[in-house]
Amino acid sequence: MDKEERLVQEIVENAMYRMDESTRMIKKSLAEISEEEIWQKPNPSLNSMANLILHLCGNMTQYVISSIGEIEDNRDRDAEFSVNSGLTKAELLHKLEDTVDSVKRVIFDSTVDKLIKVRSVQGMSFSGVGAIMHAVEHFSYHTGQIAFYVKLIKEKDLGFYDGVDLNIIGPQTPKGGLS
Repeated sequence: MDKEERLVQEIVENAMYRMDESTRMIKKSLAEISEEEIWQKPNPSLNSMANLILHLCGNMTQYVISSIGEIEDNRDRDAEFSVNSGLTKAELLHKLEDTVDSVKRVIFDSTVDKLIKVRSVQGMSFSGVGAIMHAVEHFSYHTGQIAFYVKLIKEKDLGFYDGVDLNIIGPQTPKGGLS
């Protein structure tokens, strides 16, 4: 395997690892809340956790599935925030997991040409790698918001890294790292 192939493999593996981590953390967070709490908005300027999940699905679909996968973009971004009921926690998690699986499939199947091709998403120009980085970062950002909100309303730690010594320094750190 040449350097270019190794680099592509590294990008793909790490993007998929980070997406799996965010999915795991959201699932662990939502296990702590009720069906009603998932739709609660802390105040009118904030979104519910359900709205954030719908938003994540829309964003990842637009940036990766539509853009890199080269299929039509039918996103209705405003609708992701205007819905205030109708889906259960299980349905929202299923939608998120299906979206992440599709995103990972597009990333895994991407060629070098697709990863370096520049395309327009939301009026901005990104290469495929840039679109993947955006999707992963955006997913992580909203995962943190969901986790924070659950910790706030439940007044408890969610134990994302129970059993893992996060104070290890040096080469013992697992691939993908934890911080």
